[in-house]
Amino acid sequence: MSAPAESAAKLGDGPAGIPQPVLVRGTGLLGASIGIGLSAAGVDVRLHDPSPAALAVAADIRAGRPARLDAEGDDLDVAPGLVVVAAPPDVTADVVVDSLRRWPAAVVVDIASVKEAVAAGVRAAVDDGRLAPQDADRYLGTHPMAGSERSGPVAARGTLFTQAPWVLCPTDTTHPGALAAGRALARTLQATPYRMAARAHDESVALISHLPQIAASLVASRLQDTPDQALALAGNGLRDTTRIAASDPQLWVQILSGNAGRIVPALHGLRADLDRLIRTLEDPSAPGARLDMAQLIAEGNAGRARVPGKHGAPPQAFAVVTVIVDDAPGQIAALLDEVGRTDVNVEDLRLEHASGHRVGMVEISVLPGRRDELVAALTAAGWKVV
Repeated sequence: MSAPAESAAKLGDGPAGIPQPVLVRGTGLLGASIGIGLSAAGVDVRLHDPSPAALAVAADIRAGRPARLDAEGDDLDVAPGLVVVAAPPDVTADVVVDSLRRWPAAVVVDIASVKEAVAAGVRAAVDDGRLAPQDADRYLGTHPMAGSERSGPVAARGTLFTQAPWVLCPTDTTHPGALAAGRALARTLQATPYRMAARAHDESVALISHLPQIAASLVASRLQDTPDQALALAGNGLRDTTRIAASDPQLWVQILSGNAGRIVPALHGLRADLDRLIRTLEDPSAPGARLDMAQLIAEGNAGRARVPGKHGAPPQAFAVVTVIVDDAPGQIAALLDEVGRTDVNVEDLRLEHASGHRVGMVEISVLPGRRDELVAALTAAGWKVV
């Protein structure tokens, strides 16, 4: 980082330890959520988006103050100390390079879900002379592991990143001030910073984020011509499996294209398992066929058991207490009130609606040793415990 950038970062440090003001370039779900969270923490936030409508909505929900940026300059009264690039993935690298060039004293971070491609774009700008090497050192690739199948600023909320992992991907030349700013950004938004190399990050998200999206979309696509009578039988299993299939197609085209090299090996592995299952089901009574089916399901059990549990802790098995409630206002609140009186902690909660009946089934996950106590207390209070 150049000397002017160092002094600006020191002078711009605000109450949250973030170089200020912060300019958020892109006011979609993530950009607007960052603006709301930082503004609530007392950080001076400015906003820019090519879409006047998106920018106006972000300003209306108090994500920050609109800023004008054009080829001739900007209308910022003070140059930003930190620029958060929340632009679409296919233009993220260009916006990062533009930000590093526009504001030679600013730390620039991006929040794109693929990191190698953006880093390569910054390196290319150094190689072709658009950026000096010390300017590139002010860049830090980051990725908050949070989001929603909904998009746009109307879906934004300041608590989106609470307790979520926020990956920081510094290089060997990243200036310590840039890394410190990225860490402060994550912590101010109540996220948990993790440090990873860009390649390791992209390999990881290919498996834990991109492959599930593909699987959900492919399963949901099979439902397009399904008769309504069949869909009426659907329960939470189908809803859970296909929830993220409602995601924005345009965004996912960019994500999948940007991380294709890491996704393809994961898809080859999935295809091998599918081919194995297809061969088995083509002759399900053949010797060993049922064992092979059981092994495939058991392998899924083993993988599922490795997914971290509550607050990122090691996975833990909970006991489930299922309670039938009327589909009427106040029922779930009354049930949780009753659970609270037993002093049994709710570890997880799920609601499923019974097909054809105006009742719901509330599944309350508790520590196994407290299950019988909770069942007895709820039954005594008149609740219908399954």
